[in-house]
Amino acid sequence: MKKTKIDEITLSYLRFQKPKENRGNIILFFLIFLDLIGVIFLLGEPMIPLIFWSGIIPVILIHLWAIPIIVDPYRFEQAYYLFFGVYGVINTFVYFLVIQKLIYNTFQVKGTVPALVGLVICFSLLIVLNWINIRSLYSGTYSRLQKGEKTMNLSPIAAASGIGYVLAQFILSSFFVESVKTLIIIGVFSLLSIATAFFSTSIHKYIFIKRNMEKVKQIYPEFGLPKKLRKNT
Repeated sequence: MKKTKIDEITLSYLRFQKPKENRGNIILFFLIFLDLIGVIFLLGEPMIPLIFWSGIIPVILIHLWAIPIIVDPYRFEQAYYLFFGVYGVINTFVYFLVIQKLIYNTFQVKGTVPALVGLVICFSLLIVLNWINIRSLYSGTYSRLQKGEKTMNLSPIAAASGIGYVLAQFILSSFFVESVKTLIIIGVFSLLSIATAFFSTSIHKYIFIKRNMEKVKQIYPEFGLPKKLRKNT
């Protein structure tokens, strides 16, 4: 393969974990963020069938998708990034449903306004964080961070979007919820949603990898190969 010069921005984005670390990420985040925190709240009483099924169906599908990647993370090394991004979207959506469950079922709220406003806030968070990720890549922020030319700090936009999301959830919830304890739980899920929403940026990384596969192979010749065909695992 003819080698071409790879620019620093591309190099900063093509930094991968080992496949076995990808497997560990799936198991860790599934058990803690999705199953232990999200699904348990969906399963808890009292239950709203619409909210439960809206969450449990994508949860089941993402678990089925996880099986081949966990079994053979080497062969599915590229697919992992698409998978992890979609997982981030689903986990964020599950947290949104949990917040709606706390608002609707616990306090007998009526109408669709809280759900619609909450959904807009949820998807706005996903869009903003993905935009920040792309902007950080092409502005050279990631490259400067990796070279130590820039200290690790939150950009004003990232900080504002995170704080704004939590405040928006608090303000929305405060119209319907009087319990301080429930408001604190909603605040915790809102904070966790920022992390899971950032995981969704992995979708863009998957697209970037697919578009730059020649450069990926130049840096990581064994990328996507089965374990038995690799020298360094």
